[in-house]
Amino acid sequence: MATHITLRQIEYFISVANTGQISRSSSLSNVSQSSMTVALQNLEDAVGLPLLQRHAKGVRLTEAGERFLRHVQQATLSIDHAVLAAQEEPDQIAGSVRIGMTETISAYLMPALISTISQRFANLEIQIVERDRQTIEQGLVDRELDIALLLVSNTALLPELKSETMLRSPRRLWTTPDHPLQEAQRVTLEDVAQENYLLLDMDEHVQTVGKYWGKYGVQPRVRMQSKSIEAVRSLVALGQGVTILSDLVYRPWSLEGNRISRRDLSVAIPTMDVGAVWSRSGTVSTQAKAVLELFRSWKRSAL
Repeated sequence: MATHITLRQIEYFISVANTGQISRSSSLSNVSQSSMTVALQNLEDAVGLPLLQRHAKGVRLTEAGERFLRHVQQATLSIDHAVLAAQEEPDQIAGSVRIGMTETISAYLMPALISTISQRFANLEIQIVERDRQTIEQGLVDRELDIALLLVSNTALLPELKSETMLRSPRRLWTTPDHPLQEAQRVTLEDVAQENYLLLDMDEHVQTVGKYWGKYGVQPRVRMQSKSIEAVRSLVALGQGVTILSDLVYRPWSLEGNRISRRDLSVAIPTMDVGAVWSRSGTVSTQAKAVLELFRSWKRSAL
């Protein structure tokens, strides 16, 4: 290798792979476009192969870039785990904490969450309760649960509960990499309405879609409605339709190994907000407070 690969180069590469534009990624990373371009060129020199292919609207991954991305996405996660390991303390909080989650939260945040809590609080027993939203909210009111992670942007909470937003996940358009909408200068919901739409039916998502589409006076041409995110993901990757979903549930490949690209729309689409929720009444346990503070540190790094 001509040069060493740095974590900063990997972070830039992952950002550009996700946005498809060096200009947008440089803005999100608070670095000049020229500095990011040089860093990416140095990365390609180190790998010895072109990872990005330039086109009129931005960049796309080469085949080598696709292979490289599969592996380096784990690099930043490994660094996070190393930091947590260094922060471990001899005297850790013990006992148990009961955390409620809905299906979407469980599928996309629970594994990393359990790993993070276990590393930070080795003596703390974690009890994850996966239920529908109404059951979890009632469990918090009845003090059967200590804390919960819910999609706080979807519907109002029970008045007996309070929440704190931990993660705001933008919603973007998902298509195949070669879809004409990926190359369009701007994309509106009217443009999306001309396509076959794949509608995910999880955690009040159908109601949320109806609200923001209705705001613009258009409706999606729904080809299929499914409770399976993997079914929607696979159909998008096979070119059977498009969808608008949040970055939280985005993965660049379907189960079959086909690529999925995403892009911003030119109209305002509400974010999907994940929040910590707990009861307004009574005292929050020491264990729940520790987990809540861990959520807040996650929030500072995620938002």
